[in-house]
Amino acid sequence: MKRVVSGIKPSGDLTIGNYLGAMKRWVEHQHLPEYENFFFVANLHAITIKQDSEQLKKRTFDIVAWLLAVGVDPNKSVIFIQSMIPAHSEICWILNNYVTMGELTKMTQFKDKSSKAGKEGQLVGLYDYPVLMAGDVLLYDADEIPVGLDQVQHVELSRTIAQRFNNIHGETFKIPRANLSKTTGKIMSLNEPEKKMSKSDSEDSYISLDDSSESIIKKFKRGVTDSGSSIEFKKDKPAISNLLIIYSEFTNKSIKEIEKEYEGKGYGQFKKDLGEIVAEKLCILQKTFHQIRVQEERLNNIIIEGNSNACIIANEKINVIKDKLGLI
Repeated sequence: MKRVVSGIKPSGDLTIGNYLGAMKRWVEHQHLPEYENFFFVANLHAITIKQDSEQLKKRTFDIVAWLLAVGVDPNKSVIFIQSMIPAHSEICWILNNYVTMGELTKMTQFKDKSSKAGKEGQLVGLYDYPVLMAGDVLLYDADEIPVGLDQVQHVELSRTIAQRFNNIHGETFKIPRANLSKTTGKIMSLNEPEKKMSKSDSEDSYISLDDSSESIIKKFKRGVTDSGSSIEFKKDKPAISNLLIIYSEFTNKSIKEIEKEYEGKGYGQFKKDLGEIVAEKLCILQKTFHQIRVQEERLNNIIIEGNSNACIIANEKINVIKDKLGLI
């Protein structure tokens, strides 16, 4: 059986990028008998950016409710909160001693953010972020890590750290591999199709899972398009190609089918239809989410059970690691 481990940060509104790139795939994975799934709220990762404490707590519960709303079944998948498993913080400190500053400095995410504020202005937590991420998956002997294109580099570092530890101390960690969806590895911004859709950018650039139907339709209508007017999936048409992926994922139609359906039609009709399709689907999910979100006792029970299951595995692994290192 293969173990899959993946997390979502509660650092802002969830977007259709989170849904298509992660949550939708998590639901699909749990129906495959060969997979064992561990999904967590990565709230320790969230605090590399200053957070309002009450909002962070609220969004943590929101994510659990959203996971249930989209179809993640706590009877088939372990749902837990990262900060409630002390082994995550502990393994991060240990693994810091098996990675170099040079390796962390090369991380694209750190380079991008430090180029804006300067390395001197960046928090150590942001610099060390990939080590905590490595610990998140190595604790559970993950076989596969579902990630977007922007996270593949972090998985490669996790593999490097695991192999380095194994070479010194003997077989301890499984060497995980990235599991990248061919279609939804990276859902792009509606305003800048060369950039990943992000909740930290302007509101018009992303579709939030809790956006109103009116807002969703308007955002798609205002989204940028490419030169020409044909609805085609091509490298030189990044904007339309991104919208075709979104259309395909929300309708389960192939991109070829959609291209044929819109042959001879303009961008305006295509974007209007896409906005209505996404709005209709999210309206259904929102109703389910709100029904679940008010069930505080149920959410707490799911978290308690998930934390308990995660703790058993994480604590066993951390004890093995400490024993090999001579830590009491």
